[in-house]
Amino acid sequence: MATFSTINNPTPFGFYDLEDDFKNEADSMVTFVKRKLGDDILSVELTKKQIFACFEESVLEYSSILNQYQAKSQLVNYLGFPTGSDGKTFLSGSEEKFPRDNLEYLSRFAEPYAMEAGIGGSYNMISGSIKLESNRQDYDIYEDLKHSNGNTVFEEAKGKIKIVEVYHFNPQAAYRFFDTTSAINYLNNEFSFESFTPETIFYVLPVFEDILRAGQLDLSNRVRRSNYSYRVDGTKIRLFPTPTGDGKELWLRVRQYPNPNSPAYKDATIHGVSNMSNLPFGNIPYKGINSIGRQWIRQFTLALSKETLGHIRSKFGSIPVPGAEVSLNGSDLLSQGREDKEKLITSLKEMLDTMTYDKLIEVQSLRAENMNKQLKFVPMPNGKAIFMG
Repeated sequence: MATFSTINNPTPFGFYDLEDDFKNEADSMVTFVKRKLGDDILSVELTKKQIFACFEESVLEYSSILNQYQAKSQLVNYLGFPTGSDGKTFLSGSEEKFPRDNLEYLSRFAEPYAMEAGIGGSYNMISGSIKLESNRQDYDIYEDLKHSNGNTVFEEAKGKIKIVEVYHFNPQAAYRFFDTTSAINYLNNEFSFESFTPETIFYVLPVFEDILRAGQLDLSNRVRRSNYSYRVDGTKIRLFPTPTGDGKELWLRVRQYPNPNSPAYKDATIHGVSNMSNLPFGNIPYKGINSIGRQWIRQFTLALSKETLGHIRSKFGSIPVPGAEVSLNGSDLLSQGREDKEKLITSLKEMLDTMTYDKLIEVQSLRAENMNKQLKFVPMPNGKAIFMG
């Protein structure tokens, strides 16, 4: 009698053909399906290979649904990481793991804001200078901004740029901020010492205090004390006052907005996981499925077998016999098999909906609240202890 191990290519895909747990249950699955479909009374027109195929499909369906819900819980932590594919085969390994959370997704979405603030981002800063001409106020940034070697900064594509800083002033903020003998020293003014604080006296202050006051002084120098200003209109920069001599240089720092798929640094995560389709989730090994899952697989195999048998019997509505006809129940088996499949999938998904990581946190939170409500009814001790000897 042929068994699973002696049949060539017993399943269509062969994903589980080498697993002992799958092979050991395959022959029992044939007996289970045929008996449930009435084989002891009426012959069931299903071959062993057809039942093995239904068995394999059931395991794959169970694995796929579980991986979908794992992806729903953990996709945010896998984004950008290796897909598990080497270009020829798909290498699994993450389908049965409980990964650690990370903030890569959050920091990646916060990066553009850091870029606008000038404190980080995936871009290159470009510095160059414009040679000023006497009695000329307007200069084209794309055409006139050049490197120290005389080459135009934007020789190739002229994408959108952002001017980060224009060195059209005398940068003395740091000197005025830290100079202990200056009457405009902000730290000295804060403590009403003015210029009487000698260089040998120090006060321990938080770093943010220095940063805030340095920014305050820098802004004050630019707005209230500088005699130089500028205005940007489109690609032109207009200088105030009008330059009075040739040969002077106006230095600018600018940056272009980076290409999302080609940032300034080599970022391998761009080629990593981007959605559910390239998550490194392989098929769940049959040996790793517990009794809950295996019972669902048995029922789903039976439903698939009903559907397959229904297709077979539907080809012949009735079979003539001497003096009468035998009507076959193909349509009934088809509808019943499809209904059973839908019920099993729905029940599994409904159960998994309550087991995503977000839902588990909600359940734990609700349990803690309910426990706290219950503990409120526990009487508090009055502080007296009774000893019995």
